[in-house]
Amino acid sequence: GPLQPGLHCEVREGDTSVRWPAPHTCAPDPLIAVPKIQMSKPRFTSIAQMTVTSAVGRGWDAHLQALSEQRSGLQPNHFAGAAGLGWIGEVAGLSSVELPAELAAFDCRNNRLAWLALQQDGFLDAARAAVHQYGPERVAVFVGTSTSGIQQTERAYAEAQGADALPDWFDYRHSHNVYSLGYFLRSIFGTRGPSACISTACSSSAKVFASAERALKLGLCDAAIVGGCDSLCLTTLRGFHSLQLVSEQACRPADAHRNGISIGEAAGFALLTLADAAPRAVLGYGESSDAHHMSSPDPDGAGAARAMQAALDRAALEPGALAYLNLHGTATPANDRAEDRAVCGVLGTDLPCSSTKGYTGHTLGAAGIVEAALALMALERGELPPSLNTQTLDPDFGSRILMQPQAARGRAVMSNSFGFGGSNCSLVLGATP
Repeated sequence: GPLQPGLHCEVREGDTSVRWPAPHTCAPDPLIAVPKIQMSKPRFTSIAQMTVTSAVGRGWDAHLQALSEQRSGLQPNHFAGAAGLGWIGEVAGLSSVELPAELAAFDCRNNRLAWLALQQDGFLDAARAAVHQYGPERVAVFVGTSTSGIQQTERAYAEAQGADALPDWFDYRHSHNVYSLGYFLRSIFGTRGPSACISTACSSSAKVFASAERALKLGLCDAAIVGGCDSLCLTTLRGFHSLQLVSEQACRPADAHRNGISIGEAAGFALLTLADAAPRAVLGYGESSDAHHMSSPDPDGAGAARAMQAALDRAALEPGALAYLNLHGTATPANDRAEDRAVCGVLGTDLPCSSTKGYTGHTLGAAGIVEAALALMALERGELPPSLNTQTLDPDFGSRILMQPQAARGRAVMSNSFGFGGSNCSLVLGATP
């Protein structure tokens, strides 16, 4: 209960006890044991482990090789039900992925892709080791997706045409439900800490880093599994085509003749902890909301600019400390133009930047973590990737778009993720000072 009037409490740093003069009913000067109080927390959010799987390959090394070779994973669209609608970035072999028997209820394309990604780069073992080290209650899960397992619902309705009910095999809770991915990861790792699935379109799996850092620094958890996964489905392939946002060729970010996106699928995950120093860390994040239009960005990039500036401020860095910016760079006329204005206003015109969507396609809810990983790869390998498929730069752009590889100079990178409705997130990543 509360201390009585006239009593005083003393807490000594590093001590495991609290001492105060007791009321007359107690023996003099008792010692009451309490948990050890930590007076200061590590400053940085360390990325202890990271993995990514997309159309260019499975795992970290496959993506490093694709960047080195300037190799795209995009191909003409032959996806069932949407064939011929532009180019896509499809992950090979998902139809043959089998979930463990105890996870069979979660079977859908999205969770198969997540399971495939989790098996790369030793991530499963690293995350399980963290759960063992900290305990299930002290490991959080924050993941992002835009459409989750909606393809399972598409299949169910297609099969049910003319019937009075959806087929018995359809399990909304474990597939289409937006929280399915979070539930899936909690079931795999047995975590019982804080958990959330963020669905803010293309910024979803960038915002998970911000949510996890807040939870870590508030002491709600000791480790966080973060990530994102979005898989191909008719809702996005046909939906974006109906909005006239899909290019008939492989997307060409920042090109004078760009005319739309190429949709891809991907999954990526990271294990975050707090540390005083780390070779790979979240140095800063910035989030903002335009609320300008349901699908179009503020034409001057006002919300994007706020997110970038907030990320720099939180990282306590000036633009000159950055080696590279991985643009959101969707290759739609309006989005690329608005981002260019925001970049020039906040970061200037000298920072090397490019869009990596020419490699993977626009992976929607997975784009945040996929492109954060690619930006880190560029920094760590010391070579910045060009904007693949871009042929003629838009002459109205002021930002420094790379058309050829360039040596990386700087100690941090930024990655932008901007979603429908003006949900913006920028991340600053790199080694701690």
